[in-house]
Amino acid sequence: QVHVVESGGGLVQAGGSLRLSCAASGSIFRINAMGWYRQAPGKQRELVARITNGGSTNYADSVRGRFTISRDNAKNTAYLQMNSLKPEDTAVYYCNINFLTTRDYWGQGTQVTVSS
Repeated sequence: QVHVVESGGGLVQAGGSLRLSCAASGSIFRINAMGWYRQAPGKQRELVARITNGGSTNYADSVRGRFTISRDNAKNTAYLQMNSLKPEDTAVYYCNINFLTTRDYWGQGTQVTVSS
């Protein structure tokens, strides 16, 4: 069993910053990638940022240059630093753990609200 715990969401004014954390624990073996997805009301879940075990990253066009994903492999923890936040960044943010040999695991989600 894999446990995924997110933290760091909250309410912030436009232009502000938040840092999300995602910690994976339990039966962890060969994590391939860790990522952040988000889902706004009435919209589909979308990829925000992803980082592989080797440190390669990719970002949604809408957040590139404002968000930075990082990872501490020793702690099985990923971080999402979000700067210059906009009201359109408001969503529930979910952490995703991708394994090479088994299914993906998801966190419970953390709410990010950006006020204008």
